[in-house]
Amino acid sequence: MSEQVEVPRARSVGEEAFALHCRAEKLTPEREYRISDKTKHRFDFAFVEQRILVEIQGSTWTGGRHTRGKGYEADCRKANLAVFLGWRLLRYTTEMVLAGDAINDVLALLSIP
Repeated sequence: MSEQVEVPRARSVGEEAFALHCRAEKLTPEREYRISDKTKHRFDFAFVEQRILVEIQGSTWTGGRHTRGKGYEADCRKANLAVFLGWRLLRYTTEMVLAGDAINDVLALLSIP
């Protein structure tokens, strides 16, 4: 039996915008970061040393996965797991990323000792 290979998913506009903002600020978060070997959950961005996770929620105005029952419930479980494992989780819509909210919040958190 052959080993299954994970195919990278397409990146959203919000994720790519946040990545660009990070590069402009000389920040290098991990992408698609798994916080535990016991789950398949991945977070869009992780500042590992500071234990900060960033999730960009796409399709929030178009009835996408994050706004429907099952998808929303899965997001809640994923977020709660992160908190139980000692992470701080920030969640943004694409519009919030494009407005600069995400990068500004991350910069503020990173400046807190």
